[in-house]
This record gives sequence, structure tokens and C-alpha cells, in this order.
Amino acid sequence: MRKLVLPFLAVFLLTGAFSVTNAQVGITAVPFLQIEPDSRGAGMGNTGVAIADNASAMFWNPAGLAFQDKNQISITHANWLPAFNADLFYDYLVGTYYVEGIGTIGGHITFLNLGQQIRTSEDNVELGRFNSFEIAGGLSYGFELSRNLALGTGFRFIYSSLADGTVAGQKVNPGASVGVDLAALYKTDPFSIGSRSANVNFGMNLSNIGPSIQYTDNAQKDPLPTVLRAGWAFTTELDSRGYNTLTIANDVSKIMARNERISGDGEGGDTYEAMGSLEAIFNSWGSFDRFNGSETVTLSLVDQLMFGSGFEYWYNNQFALRGGYYHEHEENGNRRFMTFGAGLRYNIVGVDFSYIYTLEEDHPLANTIRLSLLLTFN
Repeated sequence: MRKLVLPFLAVFLLTGAFSVTNAQVGITAVPFLQIEPDSRGAGMGNTGVAIADNASAMFWNPAGLAFQDKNQISITHANWLPAFNADLFYDYLVGTYYVEGIGTIGGHITFLNLGQQIRTSEDNVELGRFNSFEIAGGLSYGFELSRNLALGTGFRFIYSSLADGTVAGQKVNPGASVGVDLAALYKTDPFSIGSRSANVNFGMNLSNIGPSIQYTDNAQKDPLPTVLRAGWAFTTELDSRGYNTLTIANDVSKIMARNERISGDGEGGDTYEAMGSLEAIFNSWGSFDRFNGSETVTLSLVDQLMFGSGFEYWYNNQFALRGGYYHEHEENGNRRFMTFGAGLRYNIVGVDFSYIYTLEEDHPLANTIRLSLLLTFN
């Protein structure tokens, strides 16, 4: 019998880098679907559900596509978890196309390279190497119910190839699933603050609703990271001529996934079964107990929430400065960091940059840089 040596993958999935560790979603599959893809939202403290005004709306809020009438192509690249100095990288390619009388349709591909792994025997003899990766691709669409309110949806196919061979007598296979998004975006009419124009947006997106993923030939399945995200964004001109504008945004999100313990006493070594996506949406609002490796802790509903706040300043719609803060409870991922970013727009070309400054030393996300290129065609 062969065993797989996956120490790096284990560290990668259990570092808190995706807010999926040490919580009810500790064994959710494909956490790469939660990585904020564009440098603009990432630079604003991981906010965007109430902004969603470019091609990356497919991640933040597909309803935002309804208010767009331009064709765009955007690509984001990041060397992932740079503190590990490993061959990990994240790429996100997205494009939108406006059809008169129908609206804006978008397509996206998300790819996470997890590097090369070593396969060994039980005697620690190297048997070869294999590559681990995860990929998702799909389509999104938004449509207006009125000039202020839009609904959106998205569909993606997910493929996750983490391991190869057998583990504890179980053959390991790539996992596959599909996910669906349901979203809404409301935009107020512009109003005046003194002589300056302003407006407020409210957004909601329930993403990655779908069947659990199975990696081995036993009955165990892991749920998708279904995420409910809601938030608001306030935008105002800072001068009467509109050369300077400021946006302040806040997102609150929660993992809508639950793994029910079907055997064990809650002190480790338990057996869990993934609750269905739709069932979890209605049954993951209460507090729950979990074993964190040393003791059993109780997470309240508030403890399960993830908060992002940020701002964006634009000068003449050509140069932007961004900043923000992101916070999770220490038993629910423990991501706490500041973000910084900047953006440039010239003609059809846009470039965005974001940087993560973690509030603790040696955090896996420390010094993560994202670079995004945006092309806009009328």
C-alpha cells in the first residue's frame, strides 16, 4: 500500500489562509473559491459586494453585471502564500460582453497551482511526483428589474486534483462539483450633500451553492464553501466639479456550510458528514461547539462572521488610492490584516495593485501582492 506525503498541502489548507480552518467549515473543499480575485477589492479590505461595477462582479456580485454596458477583459495574478517560498500561484481570468436588449454576460476561469508533491511508500521510499491544482470555470449574468434594482446568477464547474494514489487503503481521485450563485444589488438615485453628488449601494451574494465533493472511494464528502456576503458602499464627490471622489465600503460574510458529527464525543477523532448545501443555508445560523486541538470551544453566530471595511479615492477617474482592514475571529480562520492598493486608468487600460500587511508575524498571507490588468472596450 502506498501513502501520499502531503505535508505542504496539509499546512496550506490548515493555516487559516482561506478562513476555513478551525471552524464549522474546517473540512470544506476547494477553499480557493473564496480567494478575492481582483486587486481592487483586495486593496479595499476584501470588499466589493455593493460595488461590483467591473468584470470582477462575477465574484463579488453578479447582479452588478446588469448595470454595465461595456466589454471588459481582466486578469489577476498572485504568488500565493509567499511566506512559504513555494511554487504556488493564483490566476483569475474574466471577461464580459454586452448584448443590446439582453444585458451583460460574463465568463471566468479561476486556477490555483498547488505545486509539485512527492509520492512515497510506507517505508518513505520516493515513488514519483505529481502536480496538485484546482480550477473552476463558469458563466454569470445580471439583469435589471428596475433602474435601481438588479438580480444576478452564476454557474461554475469545479475540478480539484489534490492527490494521487491511495491513502489508508482508499484510492484518491480528483473531486468535481458545480456551484451556483444568487445575487442582488440595489443602487439609490444620486442625491446631494451640499453641492456634491452622492449615492449608496446595497448588495448581497450567496455563492457556491452545490453538491459536496468526494475525493476517495468511501462515503465521505466535503461541502463546498458556500458563502453569504452582504454589504453597502457609499460614494460621494469631494468637490463640486467631481474630480475627486471617495467610496467607503463594508462587507460582512459567513460560511454557510456545516459538517455534522455522526460519531465520536467531540474531542477529536470524530467522524463527520457534510450537510447538504441547501440544508446548511437554513441550519448554520446558530452557535456550535468544536474541538480546536486542545479544548472544545463554542462559536456564536457573531464569531462566525467575517468583516471587511475599506475606502477608495479617485482623482479624475484616472488614479486611485485604496486601503482597508479585514477581520475574522481567532477560532474562525484568524485572518486579521490591513490592505493597501492603488490603481491607474488610461484609455482602455487599467492596472491595479494590492498588498496585505498582516497583524501577526509569520502569517502565511504576509506580503501577498496581487496585480490585475483590466481592458475596457466600448
